[in-house]
Amino acid sequence: MDLFGRIMGREASLSKNIAKERLRLVLVHDRSNISPQLLESLKEDIIKVISNYMDIDRKGTEITLNSDDQSVALVASIPIIKINRVYPQR
Repeated sequence: MDLFGRIMGREASLSKNIAKERLRLVLVHDRSNISPQLLESLKEDIIKVISNYMDIDRKGTEITLNSDDQSVALVASIPIIKINRVYPQR
């Protein structure tokens, strides 16, 4: 029973953490006044521009909004595979 209790405790803890993260994201979106569609569009634009200069891992890319009581920050974690040495002409 102790093993079952520990496994169930981990699952409850995992669910709790997922719920907390979702609530945090909802609150950040509300505070920043940015719709999920706008954030998704922003993510795609950022990925498109950065992809002009380096090969990135799109699946591993995370772009989120973080906030505290006074400000909102755009935070990006973009794994770089290779930096391109030849840049596109403007």
